[in-house]
Amino acid sequence: MLPELSPLVFVAGLLLVYAALAITVSLVLKSREIELSRRRPDVAEVHSSNLTRLTDQAVQTLNKGVRSTGSGVLSRGRLEEAGLKKQPGDYLLIAGAVTFVCVVLGFLVSGPVVAALMLILAPIGLILCLNLLVARRRKKFDDQVPDTLQMFAGGLRAGHSLLRSVDAAAQESDAPMTEELNRVVNETRIGRDLGDSLTDVATRTANEDFGAIARAIDIHREVGGDLAQVLDHVGETIRDRNQIRGQIRALSAEGKMSAIVLMALPIVMFIGLTAFNPLYQQVFLSTLTGYAMIAAALVLLAGGGFWLSRIIKPKF
Repeated sequence: MLPELSPLVFVAGLLLVYAALAITVSLVLKSREIELSRRRPDVAEVHSSNLTRLTDQAVQTLNKGVRSTGSGVLSRGRLEEAGLKKQPGDYLLIAGAVTFVCVVLGFLVSGPVVAALMLILAPIGLILCLNLLVARRRKKFDDQVPDTLQMFAGGLRAGHSLLRSVDAAAQESDAPMTEELNRVVNETRIGRDLGDSLTDVATRTANEDFGAIARAIDIHREVGGDLAQVLDHVGETIRDRNQIRGQIRALSAEGKMSAIVLMALPIVMFIGLTAFNPLYQQVFLSTLTGYAMIAAALVLLAGGGFWLSRIIKPKF
């Protein structure tokens, strides 16, 4: 029979683990960079604290690791899709701090089982939060495409070039459209092809309508013609598609609400029963049968959630 440990012992152990990781990052994985005073003698070097230097070193190491792995859930491209002006190392460092706090709070409140659960759920929650930011940004971008296309056509009719029309639309639009169009203008000014930049915007935002605009511009650059009129026809098609898309979303809203209720009902019932009768929780968190039932419930909820997401996600 093992003696019961104090919660402070667990917290101290976690702190020691994080301290060991910090020492590893600062000593073993230390990158050899030229000091700022040697690279730019005219700039006065700002002296930072040891904690700041340690954090910067950890971020640089994490960024190098992310670059070596290429694309992934926390890649630079994924953060750009979410509209976050941070490096992957910054996000990973923040995620580690949030996970540490959740694990400590879970251990202090309910014990090691909840702490282990928080160790799994906290990173999953951060990934879901990132996906939510990506979805919101894409949705807002989709709503801005018709108005932006109208601004393109208006600028061309006023006698401006295509790049100048894109620049004017970037100045008149809101985020995220203004961010994407400013990036197109900047990339074009340093020598990149305009069509490639527009295609990258369509890929980054997963917007088929903007991809159609990029293809229409590429075709016009090859065969010529009245680009403003072509963009007007593309805009009419996009508005018709948006109208159909809105009707489909309205028809599928009831199914989405039903899916949310069915997914949340077991969790709400468990919390409610635990509030009225704490012994109900102990059966699940102190016996092998309870652990097996929780694992089975999570698997069934995951399978049911995936099935419902496929049903309420129409494609057209």
